Amino acid sequence: MSAKASQQQAWRHACCRQDLVANSGVVALVDGAQVALFYLPEAAGQNLYAVSNRDPKSGANVIGRGIVGQLAGDLVVASPLYKQHFRLADGSCVQYPEQRLQTWQARFNGDAVEIA
Repeated sequence: MSAKASQQQAWRHACCRQDLVANSGVVALVDGAQVALFYLPEAAGQNLYAVSNRDPKSGANVIGRGIVGQLAGDLVVASPLYKQHFRLADGSCVQYPEQRLQTWQARFNGDAVEIA
């Protein structure tokens, strides 16, 4: 299989653009995984992020309910339970380096939101 064919197969439909809430999170079930999608229309550069909805400290699926903001120049989401901050770009935790959220590439494909 060519790299191009592999790339084309890697993108999965997560939801529709109209399902997103600006500057907030929504959660989609993609291939059995809960994915928290954050649409930040006013962010410079990348404005769509996809991270795991599972909080690694508590094990609860709550990240999509977290508050989005900036911390030390990074876009972050604060976990609603223990308030630790995760960078949206790479899923790393600001306070606890051993904690990390899984991340996916996210894009708009017309009105579809897709992750890879």
